Formats: sequence, C-alpha cells, structure tokens
Amino acid sequence: MTIQADLAPPPTDAIGTVRGYLAAMERRDLDRARASLAERFTMTFPGGMRFTRLEDLVTWAKPRYRFVRKTYERFSAGTAPEGTTVTCFGTLSGEWPDGSPFSGIRFCDWFLVGPDGKLIRQEVWNDLAVGRSLPT
Repeated sequence: MTIQADLAPPPTDAIGTVRGYLAAMERRDLDRARASLAERFTMTFPGGMRFTRLEDLVTWAKPRYRFVRKTYERFSAGTAPEGTTVTCFGTLSGEWPDGSPFSGIRFCDWFLVGPDGKLIRQEVWNDLAVGRSLPT
C-alpha cells in the first residue's frame, strides 16, 4: 500500500467554514456568506444549474420555494490535491410557493475548500423536485 505524502490532513476548520456559509445562506445574509467564497467560486444545483454569484442563486430559487431549512445528519472531511473536501448529508424542510409545507427531503452538499480556507466549489444533490413540478 502506498500513502500519498503530498496530501496534508484536512484542516479542522473546513467543516466550520462550510457550516458558517450554509447558516449565512439560510438566513440570506449574502454578505457574510460571500466572505467565505474564493474569487473563482462556482456552485452547481440539480438540473445542472451553475452559478458564480449568490444573488443569481437566490433569484433562481425564489419561484421554487418560500424558504428551506436544512437538518444535518453528518459532515465529513477529506483531502484532495486542490484542498479539503467537505460533504454534508441531511434533510430539507420548508414551504412551497403556495405556502404548503414540505419536510424529509434528502440532500447532499459537497464542497471544495481551498488551502486558504475559502470555498472554491459547491455541488448540490437533493430530491426537492421529486413529486413536485418546479419551474426551470
């Protein structure tokens, strides 16, 4: 077995950075969330929707739901040549645009955190659209 010595252990604050970013996004505190982002940050959401600006994500999400909250089951961190990976799993709850509630919807978010502690990439998977017709 060969161990790659060029990968440093994941920084202990990578999960904290991701948690802080997600909490700021849930509150729609875009300035605080933006402070966690690398200049080249990209995010990809279900359906292949790719964004580089938080404002564009908020605009895209607005007709899909009134609000969404995350309940976290677990976080994990690992190393990558570009930095640290952080994955979180859990469920979503919130309200559809018509005000009806939803809950128990599975999600997984994957992040790449750079050596400087800034978020480089976010990939999002969830079952939000299952059984629900959402605008594209």
